[in-house]
Amino acid sequence: MDALDKEILNEIQWSFPLVAEPYKSLADKFHISNDEMKNRITQLKSSGVLRQLSAIFDTRRLGYKSSLVAMAVTPEKLDYVANQINRHPGVSHNYERNHEYNLWFTLATPPGTDLKTEVDKFGKLPGILKIRLLPTIKLFKIGVKLDMIDEKKKEIAPTEEKKKINEVKFAPNEDDKEFIRQLQKDLQVIDRPFLPAAQALKMSEAQVFEKLYYYESIGVMRRYAAILRHRDVGFTANGMIVWRVPEEKIESVGETLGAFPQISHCYQRPVYADWPYNVFSMVHCKSIAEAESMAKDIQGHINVDDYKILFSSREFKKTRVEYFTEGQYTIEDPITA
Repeated sequence: MDALDKEILNEIQWSFPLVAEPYKSLADKFHISNDEMKNRITQLKSSGVLRQLSAIFDTRRLGYKSSLVAMAVTPEKLDYVANQINRHPGVSHNYERNHEYNLWFTLATPPGTDLKTEVDKFGKLPGILKIRLLPTIKLFKIGVKLDMIDEKKKEIAPTEEKKKINEVKFAPNEDDKEFIRQLQKDLQVIDRPFLPAAQALKMSEAQVFEKLYYYESIGVMRRYAAILRHRDVGFTANGMIVWRVPEEKIESVGETLGAFPQISHCYQRPVYADWPYNVFSMVHCKSIAEAESMAKDIQGHINVDDYKILFSSREFKKTRVEYFTEGQYTIEDPITA
């Protein structure tokens, strides 16, 4: 990647143009030709750096149930258990982390299903010592944006304003579901990449954009943007910072953590007798030392002394959940040992 590639990746992670010819719009912004922009995007995709360009929807707003799940697994069975769990279509992220709870994954299940029932299916696998279900109690922030330009690193301070969402009830009908099926697909690198979806939906491109903006305004779509492969662009130290926050401070600490540009995710989650950490935040850095230094800087702003950083040592699975495609599999199929 050259400097311009990095500038483009920064731009499309933050704001991808929802217009009929988005690559031309980007090309104009960066003062290059439309063909060069398309070639650069194509190369970034084929190299594996750019994982996907698509609408990013909010799991819970679509009626899905989701949870982070932590497992303590005997080391000799870890790979086997991880690979069995990866078979579940609702598992999108699955990592080994440096802790007694050494396997961490996210699981989402469609409306009408029971999340705990799905997690219980894994219990028959050999080597699992403990399972902790850690659903979101309160979401403070979600949105990965990797700053590709070192000299433009932001100050480590809570400087971001929280995005305002219109809280309206949303129950997806069949038209909504088909719209989501189309717009969650990876965007093609062609002159009018939204046209195939518009034609499939019997809508104009302008109507597609109007609906996307509406979904964003009510929080159904978090954003339309590029998703990068962290490790391929040098962000190899992915640290989950877990904080033990006094109950009365959770709200204020969560809001402050969510305002740090360096933090991509921040949630309140339940505690257990052997897991007292109730606020989770994620940072993505280029070294463990950088992540540890960042955590100390963040700690200085929130004054919470009890925290740990759990780094992902291996990535077993990383993909996006495909919404409203459950007809393609039977979620009740047992995960056999």
